[in-house]
Amino acid sequence: MQSKMRNMKVAVVGATGMVGNVMLRVLAERNLPITELIPVASAKSEGKEIVYKGKIFYVTTLEKAVAMKPDLALFSAGGGTSLAWAPKFEEVGTTVIDNSSAWRMEPDKKLIVPEINGDVLTKEDKIIANPNCSTIQLVMALAPLHKRYKMKRVVVSTYQSVSGTGVKAVQQLANEEAGVEGEMAYPHKIGRNALPHCDIFLENGYTKEEMKLVKEPKKILRDDSFSLTATAVRIPTDGGHSEAVNVQFENDFDLAEVRQLLSDTPGVVVQDDVTNNLYPMPLYANDKDEVFVGRIRRDESQENTLNLWIVSDNLRKGAATNTIQIAEYLIQHNLL
Repeated sequence: MQSKMRNMKVAVVGATGMVGNVMLRVLAERNLPITELIPVASAKSEGKEIVYKGKIFYVTTLEKAVAMKPDLALFSAGGGTSLAWAPKFEEVGTTVIDNSSAWRMEPDKKLIVPEINGDVLTKEDKIIANPNCSTIQLVMALAPLHKRYKMKRVVVSTYQSVSGTGVKAVQQLANEEAGVEGEMAYPHKIGRNALPHCDIFLENGYTKEEMKLVKEPKKILRDDSFSLTATAVRIPTDGGHSEAVNVQFENDFDLAEVRQLLSDTPGVVVQDDVTNNLYPMPLYANDKDEVFVGRIRRDESQENTLNLWIVSDNLRKGAATNTIQIAEYLIQHNLL
């Protein structure tokens, strides 16, 4: 991979945020050939110091970053910022990889998990969407199974970390654990609780998070022949999302083959030895890039139906790492 990489100028938009911080760490770990790093945040953060690979960089504004014409801009600053500023970067020739929901379902924008559909990318794609964190781990596990058995219906129930909401939510949980009164990110306490309320409610009674899970997998897998429904729940963990997934296939399956298919999938780790209490947990997925799959078993109530338990670090593979893997794919295939 390194031999195909060229030196480049990279902007990280939202560098002072929770995902932005992880993005900088993953960039350093994966050793992208960055000749110039441009940390970007709101005007109030201008001049703030960011340490990257032991060197100090200073946060700049979006206006100044656009004028610097970076090769690549990694966005993690919210949908409004992406809608307003991604086209401005595009105009100066920058390729944008956006971590918000702003562009995901736009027909002319690609929604990418590199291991699954990186092959759809071209040099003409200047604004590329990173999927929702819960979607990424879901499709990583389902893609090889869909290819082999053809999915008919998927039912997903999520157990999502407070880190998916952001710094304010992480602080709410910390305050509750410490018995401190503080600002509330949620309409209820989150400690010792479970909120069936991720993002805002829509007219159909589902939340935005649930509808992302319904729509995004079909676009990534380039197939709308299967149906999907979701319930998204916030729980008091400070990192890692978990999903209970029930999948009905058109064709029957063999459990040993299912485990082998998943084990052979790059980026997926099977942890499925209940005799030794081995199964995925957010505690052990923390700070890892893989998607962990376990509790693999047949649904005995319905034919051709499988149960899975899927866990991944939502700030890494669910956000920062997938974004940077898209960048790596573009570099490897000379698409920048």
